[in-house]
Amino acid sequence: MPDSLQPDSLSPLSLNQWLQHLETLHPVGIDMGLERVSKVARRMGLLSSPIAPRVITVAGTNGKGSTLAMIESIARAHGWRVGTYTSPHLLRYNERVKIDGQEAEDKLLVEGFEHVERARLQDDHISLTYFEAGTLCGLWCLANAELDLAVLEVGLGGRLDAVNIIDADVAIVTTIAQDHANFLGTDLAQIGREKAGIFRAGKPVVLGSQALPVSVSECAQSLAAPKFALGQQFTHQTMGEEYSNWRWQGQQADGTSIVVDELPDPGLPIDNAATALQALVLAGMALVSAHVKVGLATVQLAGRLQWIGPWCLDVGHNPHAAEYVARHLPSPPEEGQQWGLIGMLNDKDIDGVIQALSVRISDWVCVSLTGERGCLASELSQRIIAQGGRVHFCAESPHAGADWLAKVLTPNDRVLATGSFFTVAALLARPLPTGAASLDGDGNEIR
Repeated sequence: MPDSLQPDSLSPLSLNQWLQHLETLHPVGIDMGLERVSKVARRMGLLSSPIAPRVITVAGTNGKGSTLAMIESIARAHGWRVGTYTSPHLLRYNERVKIDGQEAEDKLLVEGFEHVERARLQDDHISLTYFEAGTLCGLWCLANAELDLAVLEVGLGGRLDAVNIIDADVAIVTTIAQDHANFLGTDLAQIGREKAGIFRAGKPVVLGSQALPVSVSECAQSLAAPKFALGQQFTHQTMGEEYSNWRWQGQQADGTSIVVDELPDPGLPIDNAATALQALVLAGMALVSAHVKVGLATVQLAGRLQWIGPWCLDVGHNPHAAEYVARHLPSPPEEGQQWGLIGMLNDKDIDGVIQALSVRISDWVCVSLTGERGCLASELSQRIIAQGGRVHFCAESPHAGADWLAKVLTPNDRVLATGSFFTVAALLARPLPTGAASLDGDGNEIR
């Protein structure tokens, strides 16, 4: 396929052909900056008017996906028509764009990519990365969907991420930790400033962690952006003898207090659920308790502590995420083993992830991931052994690792599969082996 397609003679392409074409448009996969993508967006008319009456943008190191999923579910339970743009995807590119709860159809995405290509080739040709072109396509789909609310997930950082060409009515920062060090560095204060780059002057910001660097609040203050912080303007607390439900207390834009009681556990971090509620209130939603409960009870998010029989799949790929996973894994079974199947990219903090998971996992299967960034199973094995773990097998792929486990799993064994979106996506694409059907767990429930 040629590097460019003429705008007046676009031949019909399938979605897969478009995705292959996008990989040829730019010399590097990640190229931080807004100049090129903004210029194409203007040609497409995406910056001349809001893409939706309300826009919430979510940034952060961890917790973006779960916060966005709960915003979407609660808003839809209130009758709002919601569109979302997220990345990356697990099984299908269509997952990145959802409209009213449904993944975008191939036809819509193809039409969006055609608009991107025509604008990209108009006058002087503009080179776009895969993510930039995909973001423009997603924004075009949302802008044409007659939404009540658009929710956008930042891909990397915030200030220079392609999503940030859209002004947010409410901006969220969930957590700040080290990740993508090659692009964001290791200084948490600077990472915080990059994430806070989605803030807009005078527009409310929601801070979803009590451990954010001061730089995030300083950015809000410099923009006179009203700040709503977890533990200050909004809080949550568990209720009942068995802590089976919880209470949320937050503030409306004018500072008026609002409380919602007896909320169900969504199976996702409660900090993120509380953040989602505060953001929706600031976006103009009048919370109805019954609708909030439905939204939290029905939210689904694949690849986050997702149990399928004895397998727990989680895409966590940095120490902060791994610590959360470790805290929420059950203790190793008395009459079985708790295995870890891990595959990671080589630009992640591999040692930190292993250390965090080692409190729950001592028996490992290491798998290689392909591509320039993929880490070999042998490298993972050396790092695990250096920390005192036992590596039973090194596999050339997640599938091969699962096949080996199929031969050794006993009825009481469990498996945590983690380390990367690529690891989890590969395993979700096929049936997973089980030692027996007698495990007490969540079945196929997505949590």
